Amino acid sequence: METAVVLPSLLLVLAVLLGAVTVAAAQLACADAARLGARALARGETDQRARELALSAAPDTAEVRLVHEAGTARVTVRAELSLGPAAGPSVEVAGTAAVPLEPGV
Repeated sequence: METAVVLPSLLLVLAVLLGAVTVAAAQLACADAARLGARALARGETDQRARELALSAAPDTAEVRLVHEAGTARVTVRAELSLGPAAGPSVEVAGTAAVPLEPGV
C-alpha cells in the first residue's frame, strides 16, 4: 500500500519543480528583455523600436512599459504565467532596467 502513495507524491514534487524552473526562466527573460529595451532607448531608438526589441526577448504574454525620466531610460517588462491547466494558478514575473541616456540623445 505504501507504493501506491509514492508515485503520486513523486509526480507532485516533479510538477512543483517544473513550475519553479518555468517561473525562474520567465523571470530571467523579463529582466533580459527590460535591459535590451532600456539600452535601445538610451542610445536614441524610438519607443516603438525599443518596445519591439524588448518584446522579442520577453515571454509571449509580456507587457512592456517605457519611461524617460531625468536623463534615464527605464523599461519594465511584466508577464503572467499559468502554472497548470487553463484554470490553474498563475504567477506574475517582472524585470526592470534603468540606463542613463547616451550623450546627445
